[in-house]
Amino acid sequence: MVLNLIEVTHLYRNFGDIQAVQDVSLSVAEGEIYGLVGPDGAGKTTVMRMLCGAYQPTSAAGGGEQPGPLSIQVGGYDVLKQTEQARAQIGYLPQRFSLYEELTVLENLRFFAEARGLPSKEWQPRCMEILAFVGLDTFLDRRAGYLSGGMKQKLGLAAALVHRPHVLLLDEPTTGVDPVTRQDFWQLIIRLVAQEGDGGRGTAVLVSTPYMDEAARCTRIGFMSRGRLVMEGAPSTLRRRLEGRILELIGTPLPVLRRLALQEQGVEGVQMFGDRLHLRVEQGQAEAVMDRLAKRMPTEGGEISRLRLVPAQLEDVFMDLLEATA
Repeated sequence: MVLNLIEVTHLYRNFGDIQAVQDVSLSVAEGEIYGLVGPDGAGKTTVMRMLCGAYQPTSAAGGGEQPGPLSIQVGGYDVLKQTEQARAQIGYLPQRFSLYEELTVLENLRFFAEARGLPSKEWQPRCMEILAFVGLDTFLDRRAGYLSGGMKQKLGLAAALVHRPHVLLLDEPTTGVDPVTRQDFWQLIIRLVAQEGDGGRGTAVLVSTPYMDEAARCTRIGFMSRGRLVMEGAPSTLRRRLEGRILELIGTPLPVLRRLALQEQGVEGVQMFGDRLHLRVEQGQAEAVMDRLAKRMPTEGGEISRLRLVPAQLEDVFMDLLEATA
């Protein structure tokens, strides 16, 4: 039987008059990677901090009636009533992980291991095991201040994993690192989830990310906007909601093509994708829009190299949801 290691219902958090989180409910089962995506200020970090007990939830905004019972369960424990037991289940990597730069890699990890209560006879073999897992076992004596950005993130992951948590909270863990390091980091996460945990219990991962290619690796995705979870589902399911509605336009000059496309009837939005445009059109309007653009653009300063219907990307879904909730 698959267990939900994270269960959140009707979560709110206000900062004065700012409604940071509004009625968020979600669950993450063992063996799942759940991605939280959304613009800055959407409430992703606030949700994570409430999960680990750093923030307390507040009542419904404006003193309104609570729509349902508030609950935060992590690893089978109530975060509000069994805070320490719940925290023991969590490995948390915040956006700004703080290393002791004068300490070595091993000394840093030893500190976090002992802070998590690992006895002296256990911390060293566990530290060596987890450093080998993240690929830092050949850098034991290097001072943390001399690590690259990617290596620091891997050490942060090692610190989050050192006490064998069943729930992993990762808050934009790859922001600011190079693409190769991002790939390596995600391979570690996928390997971790594939491994069976102690006592047969697996690991549940909740990760926030600004990168849609990372979101596509998740088992499920939740889109947040203005503090609300506006939609969730598997990446393939979310992409299908725009099936038959995305046109790819390649040509020159792109600014002219974009302006003309935005003026076209039936076009709901236009996004730049490198050297091409994605046009989001109304349901059932793709063929008509293509015909009109093919006739109109050459007469108004635009040259089309390719115009075709393509499968939707997560970026297309994201922009559609953002505009719908603006």
